[in-house]
Amino acid sequence: MEKTPKKKVLLIQQGVWAMSLESMPLASAYIKATALDDQRIRDQLDIEIRNFDGGATLVNIAQELFGKGDVPDVIAFSVLGWNFRTFGCLAETFKQLNPDGWVVFGGTHVAHQAARTLRMYPEVDVVVNGEGELTFREVLNAYLDGTSRHELDHIQGISFTDGGDKLVTTEERPRIEDLDVIPSPFLTGAISLTDENGEFPYDVALLETNRGCPYKCAFCFWGGAVGQRVRAFSRERLRQELELFARHKVHTIVLCDANFGMLPIDREFVEDMIEVRDKYGFPRALETSWAKNKSKLFYDIVRMMKEAGLHSSFTLALQTLDESALSLMNRRNMKVNSWEELAEWLNKEGMECYAELIWGAPGETVESFMNGYDRLAKYVTRVATYPMLLLPNTEYSENKEKYGLLTVRGDQDDFEYLLKHQTMTPQDNELIHRFLFFSRLTAENPVFRSLWTALRVLGGVTQSQAIRSMIDWFGATQDPEAEPIQDLLARSFTNVDALGPATEFVYGRVAAKRLFQEWWQESMRPRVPEEHRALLDEVFRYDIQTLPAYVSGGEEASELFPHPGLPVVTVAGERFHVRAGMTFRCDVPALVQSLKRDEPYDHALVEFTTSLYYKVGVDGFVGSTNHEEIIYFMGRLEREMDGTSSLAATGAE
Repeated sequence: MEKTPKKKVLLIQQGVWAMSLESMPLASAYIKATALDDQRIRDQLDIEIRNFDGGATLVNIAQELFGKGDVPDVIAFSVLGWNFRTFGCLAETFKQLNPDGWVVFGGTHVAHQAARTLRMYPEVDVVVNGEGELTFREVLNAYLDGTSRHELDHIQGISFTDGGDKLVTTEERPRIEDLDVIPSPFLTGAISLTDENGEFPYDVALLETNRGCPYKCAFCFWGGAVGQRVRAFSRERLRQELELFARHKVHTIVLCDANFGMLPIDREFVEDMIEVRDKYGFPRALETSWAKNKSKLFYDIVRMMKEAGLHSSFTLALQTLDESALSLMNRRNMKVNSWEELAEWLNKEGMECYAELIWGAPGETVESFMNGYDRLAKYVTRVATYPMLLLPNTEYSENKEKYGLLTVRGDQDDFEYLLKHQTMTPQDNELIHRFLFFSRLTAENPVFRSLWTALRVLGGVTQSQAIRSMIDWFGATQDPEAEPIQDLLARSFTNVDALGPATEFVYGRVAAKRLFQEWWQESMRPRVPEEHRALLDEVFRYDIQTLPAYVSGGEEASELFPHPGLPVVTVAGERFHVRAGMTFRCDVPALVQSLKRDEPYDHALVEFTTSLYYKVGVDGFVGSTNHEEIIYFMGRLEREMDGTSSLAATGAE
């Protein structure tokens, strides 16, 4: 008896960034692993994940999915603001090819938004509200049962139409209490961890250790689980996943948790990660959204990571320092707002730290934002600044009239962008968007790391003043080489993707580095005290010389700056470009550390020669604006190479 062919199910995911490396499709991976845990589904359905990066166009994706004539029976999309329109159009194309096929939408951008979603894209059959793993498995079983897609009332947590004009939304599905009922997509092989060359194919490994967030910030809808009790995966499962990643030499684990460092199991996770790293040499870094309230547990975890040499960027997710805006955000009583002591402690411990600010929150003004920015930059120069977007299901999006919010949908996405509100005019908004462009380019990503502190302490120039001088200088220069930055700056208010090409330009073009040298000489140097100019010149030079070893396509490498043609050595299992014999007139890292601590710095005013190490592989991240990863590709002094002090100890290629 001939075996019945399996029906085909496609799970579609698309990241936000255009990258040479693939972004791990974690949401689809959990969905697939849970579905295949059902024997009937495993026997009758072939489930495949198709993962696209942010640079893939609608036509490209459509051709890839449907151009070869192999049309799926069920197609499900993981929908976010940046891919909502693309996926809606793909649903329309799919229905032309398979009118009886099922289209399922899930994700935070469409959850509880079925009325709008189905009105815009009537080809969508089912919208999932909430966690999708168990829900989608039931949807697939209903499909196998031959149930009509208009008669799914028995499935919790979905919306659909009754075949006419009536929208049906079923009762809410309870949150999954035991998260281990979701099989690990890594341990079960639901997604591959190697490419055709046997290498780990993703930029980082994504992982959840828990779900839920106890806070209800007015701008946030984290995983649809705000105001929820936090639930955790088991330690045993997470340990197995860590070991698997280690065997694949994964450098960075990025946790998709809302408040890591809140639960005792978080300490256990870090303990296990250190043990695994000591055994296998990997992973080397942990990135996450740290707990808003920094308890003793958080401090213990940080100390543990420092002592073990496990890298991380500790985040001060402040969003605003204005009291009025904090109150309207529902963040007034968070302990994170007592941040100065924490920032001082992290600086004293020598730990990498960055902070987040949002522009455009109700109650915020230009003056309060700039004051908060400079107040924060005294402690943390790497300030990540973002325009506030109105996300579905948030307090702000559901009460726009209350807050006086005027919005417009994006050109390339479906997010709501702010135009004005009660304390922000359109002119204010445009002004700060220009500031955000240069702040994100030079302080967040970051082109400059040492300069900001030295400028403030020795030069009397605040970080915002320096950034505003860049805006003025680049806006006024007649140098034709500046046209790419000028064009991107002009479009930054309306084009959220302008920053990626700007980082590509600055990291990869000799002309860009020369332009910043001219800005320094013409705009900033004359403003600082004469007795500190030579010292600040060297700090500026150090930051430029420790940018990643990268050259844009078509650009010739220059020996004046780091480039990928440098010799490559292997240090503790990782490959680095090396520039030997680099001489500096002062020890810039020691100088900046002393300035941050308000300590004497005479010991740093000595000429020294060192090799600089640049991690290989930055081309997979340049242009992504992923500053948490870019920071690992900045040049390092020989003494910073994890105890390795000579090239002889590394295998030169």
